[in-house]
Amino acid sequence: MFSSSTILLLIIVIISIQAWKNEDLFKKLVFSPHKVAKNNEWYRFISSGFVHADYGHLIFNSISLYFFSSNLLSAFKSDYLFGAYGDFAFISLFILGVIISDVPSYIKFKTDPYYSSLGASGGVSSVIFASIFIFPTSKISLLFIPIGIPAFLFGILYLTYCYYMAEKSNDRINHSAHFIGSLFGILFLALIKPSLIQDFIESIKLWRL
Repeated sequence: MFSSSTILLLIIVIISIQAWKNEDLFKKLVFSPHKVAKNNEWYRFISSGFVHADYGHLIFNSISLYFFSSNLLSAFKSDYLFGAYGDFAFISLFILGVIISDVPSYIKFKTDPYYSSLGASGGVSSVIFASIFIFPTSKISLLFIPIGIPAFLFGILYLTYCYYMAEKSNDRINHSAHFIGSLFGILFLALIKPSLIQDFIESIKLWRL
């Protein structure tokens, strides 16, 4: 039986591929703040998280979601967190991450008819940072950093990079969505299970290189 994370991933892949084959569908799914405000197309806050620009965009988000969702979903299903509601909590985290990460773009570009964005990055970032929050000293390996680094250090570097790029970059990547989605992943768990904050701090205190 497929896990909720696998089902979510399959839905994202299927919708993205179908949208590439149908230009009208693609245009209806992307996040357009102007159309949301003008036509009350609020569904775009969610639908934009299920369509991607190209295979590279889709593959990157899919791999990230795949590798971080397994341990996180197991933690969500534990009695310490959500138990039988673990799958629901996981899907909620992703969907809310997609929605909330687009709010700054909506506020900034709702009068701009030419701005649009798309992709699961906000939801994926929420999943990644929820995982980091629960497992702060687990090792993360990157292509340009072959030696694994503690997850919390990766998180600091990633947030710094996203903030800087959101302020300075014009590369058409929605870095603010990555940043907001990441913070939401932490906030989601911290509000529901405040004791995780102390768990996080204790893990960092015990951490050794």
